[in-house]
Amino acid sequence: MSGHSKWATIKHKKGIADAKRGQAFTKLIKEISVAAKMGGSDPDSNARLRTAIIKARADNMPKDNIERAIKKGAGEMEGSTYYELTYEGYAPGGVALIVDTLTDNKNRTAADVRSTLTKLGGSLGTSGSVSYLFQTKGVITYDASTYSEDDIFEAALDLGAEDVSNTGDVIELVTEASDFVSVLEGMQQKGFTESSAEVTKIADTTVSLDLEKTRKVLKIIERLEDLDDVQSVASNLDIPEDYTDEDE
Repeated sequence: MSGHSKWATIKHKKGIADAKRGQAFTKLIKEISVAAKMGGSDPDSNARLRTAIIKARADNMPKDNIERAIKKGAGEMEGSTYYELTYEGYAPGGVALIVDTLTDNKNRTAADVRSTLTKLGGSLGTSGSVSYLFQTKGVITYDASTYSEDDIFEAALDLGAEDVSNTGDVIELVTEASDFVSVLEGMQQKGFTESSAEVTKIADTTVSLDLEKTRKVLKIIERLEDLDDVQSVASNLDIPEDYTDEDE
């Protein structure tokens, strides 16, 4: 399983996803607002906004919250001004990290990301130091207990998906970023309900570490994701299939 999907599974088992739903909504509201500000309030002509709305709906965000976020971004309601900043760095064992943020205070965000990394044995890198290791892809996951890999593969192939893999609990469908919305909506029209859907960064090659270092890296990723200004964290860590968190 790719690292981000395995990490998502671990988080759900630990209850992180449910416990931090409010924080997740805040981050989604920021993304929707920024998308509407940059490309307008019509999701049919604004692919980024459409993608953000799809993710918000997948996370069961109320319709009113989505509409308010669009209006704030489009200038129809008062709201904060957010800046997009990306930080590149390293975790223990040479694992590459990309931290995408949306913030209304650049200095605060830079200090928070730097201190979180350094306190836990990581470090900030320069712009471009690790980004070349990643590609931006659409990733859609399905519950393997509900659907078979063959069914997902057959439906996804017709829609132009790039890859489908089954790793036990999860069936993962990968698309080009530009095809993400059309593939996701096509799968929904064919009757498949996704567990998660996002446009994210996928590493071309991964780094394998021993159990102790793997846990240290995942702790850094979790702490970074806890920061209010952080939207997402990508890494090239390979999480073993049989990995279990010590807190599970």
